[in-house]
Amino acid sequence: MAKKQNQSARTTLEEVNQSLSTAAQRMEDNKKYIYWATGIIAVLVLLAVGYIYGIRNPNIQKATDQIGRADLEQLQGNTDEALKGYQKVADAFSNKPAERAALNAAILLYQKGQYKEAAQYLEKYDPEGNIVAPAAMSLLGDCYVNLKQLDKALAAFDKAIGLANGNELYAPMFMLKKATVLHSQKKYAEEAAIYQDVKDNYPAYTQNYRVNIDKYIERANALAGK
Repeated sequence: MAKKQNQSARTTLEEVNQSLSTAAQRMEDNKKYIYWATGIIAVLVLLAVGYIYGIRNPNIQKATDQIGRADLEQLQGNTDEALKGYQKVADAFSNKPAERAALNAAILLYQKGQYKEAAQYLEKYDPEGNIVAPAAMSLLGDCYVNLKQLDKALAAFDKAIGLANGNELYAPMFMLKKATVLHSQKKYAEEAAIYQDVKDNYPAYTQNYRVNIDKYIERANALAGK
């Protein structure tokens, strides 16, 4: 009986030892995994820090410096040199300073009548804010109007109207541009609806800028057969 008890105790002890060994091995394996995962995370952090301080920040500074020189050229009336500077930054970088350079290049190109090139730079611009962004999209619409790409012009004006977010100056201005395009496309009913919207929601604009909105509504409705 004592012998059986001793054997049973040994068996139990062996099972406990085996369990402890297995647990220890699992802990060791888990430690290896944790060390490996920690190492990977550390590498990723180092890469991120390296990108921020080694690539992104220097590029932002470089782009900002070059834009500053282009701004100076423009202030001095050297628009051709300014345009070259803005184009160089917009083409070389993909950061916030580069977006401003793209917008400035587009404005100068539009003034030169180079609408296709201006549109290409405006398409690089990521609109933000309720002042510059809607104006940039409106300029893109103007480019497409001059290029006779009226559907694209309508899309740009719609985006400009949305970005204007009810601005008392911008929203009705862009709506009137859209109405002009609709008139060119002979979509007179839609044109009339735009004019009516301006009359109903932006009366101050029509008064301040002496827009005879009733005349335009009447014309569009007549052409629409109403």
